[in-house]
Amino acid sequence: MSTTGRKMRLLPLIGATYFMVSGGPYGLEDIIGKAGYGRALLLFLLIPFVWSIPTSLMVGELASTLPEEGGYYRWVQRGLGNFWGFQEAWLSLAASIFDMAIYPVTFVLYLGRIAPSWTEGYRGTLWALAVVIACAIWNLWGAKAVGEGSVGMFCLLLAPFAVLVAVALWRALTTHTAGGLATPAPAGMERDMGGAISIALWNYMGWDNASTVAQEVDRPQRNYPRAMLAAAALVAATYILPVAAVALVGIPADRFSTGTWTDTSIALAGPWLGLAIVLGGALSGFGMFNALTLSYTRVPYALAQEGLLPRILTKTTPRGVPWVSVILCSIAWALVLRFSFERLISIDLVLYGAALVLEFIALVLLRIREPNLVRPFRIPGGLWGAVACGIGPTLLIAFAMWAARGEQVAGLPALGFAALIGAAGPLIYLVARRSQPNH
Repeated sequence: MSTTGRKMRLLPLIGATYFMVSGGPYGLEDIIGKAGYGRALLLFLLIPFVWSIPTSLMVGELASTLPEEGGYYRWVQRGLGNFWGFQEAWLSLAASIFDMAIYPVTFVLYLGRIAPSWTEGYRGTLWALAVVIACAIWNLWGAKAVGEGSVGMFCLLLAPFAVLVAVALWRALTTHTAGGLATPAPAGMERDMGGAISIALWNYMGWDNASTVAQEVDRPQRNYPRAMLAAAALVAATYILPVAAVALVGIPADRFSTGTWTDTSIALAGPWLGLAIVLGGALSGFGMFNALTLSYTRVPYALAQEGLLPRILTKTTPRGVPWVSVILCSIAWALVLRFSFERLISIDLVLYGAALVLEFIALVLLRIREPNLVRPFRIPGGLWGAVACGIGPTLLIAFAMWAARGEQVAGLPALGFAALIGAAGPLIYLVARRSQPNH
């Protein structure tokens, strides 16, 4: 799709992947409050080995072996056939509806902490809509622009946390006290390891998202494996270091809930650092939405190339950007901005998790059916090494489903709600096949 000079190089690919997965330490507060420092740090240390690294290795092998636009859709299509390839695309796009509404709302929430009057009433929706429009325009400049912007936002986002870690460590070594927080501990806070694990998984998921822009990446066979492992290390480090620092300084874990990073930074260094953390929170929401727009909009483009969606979705700009897909996806996400999906992490996990399991199955089947396929990067250990990579993520997805067994969505059990969405995939596939011109 793109000429070489317009393709993402390694560093921008790492930056884009980071925002597709993480977006910084924002969102970790509830994990600390639910699990406590010790267990939270244990989660941040263990999940990369059970979830992030195996998934990164899988993405590294498949993205370097099949560097095609559409990424995971193409992998599953080749390994399992057209039907399952379509289900992979459907599950991913359905998950995006529950996922993408969160980030503009996050931007607005943090903006409201700077100036509440800016986001009151309809103004909040307008700001969220502005995020969607700005990211759509940014994406029309191409993958390279999104990747390079992600590198800049990464530096701006984490600079206040670098200061927070340094100040917290200094306070821990000199006074052993945080000096109190601006807000009291939430009343009735209870430990909830199941909820903490689900939130932690949500904060570590999305490694395959960068694969959908493979044709817009410079030397994908070389850069994808490196980018996945580098991003995995960065995500783990930017989670562990701030949490460990505030644990050492002596701030009670029970005081942590959404937004507590701001109160903590004010208590440790003053309002100036609190303001920087708040600005970083707004930037986090914007950066994640921007990077994920790049990822998700390539899936309808790939489906349209197969004739499973209208051909108009294959139209691209001179920079190789599928502009019709960008606009239509942005409109779809804008329509759900008023919905509150922040508590639907379980739905997102179930849909994304099902798609991820299909990717691991495709990894194994491609090893069996196409052993001679050129693999610039190969998971070590032969066939059983590929099988072993999928065990940890699959078990964690099963746990997330078990943890969500008591949740209700729209009057239905959360798992039942997710199952209905998943079950719509085969029906939509039949309609799409019948609408193909040569069917």
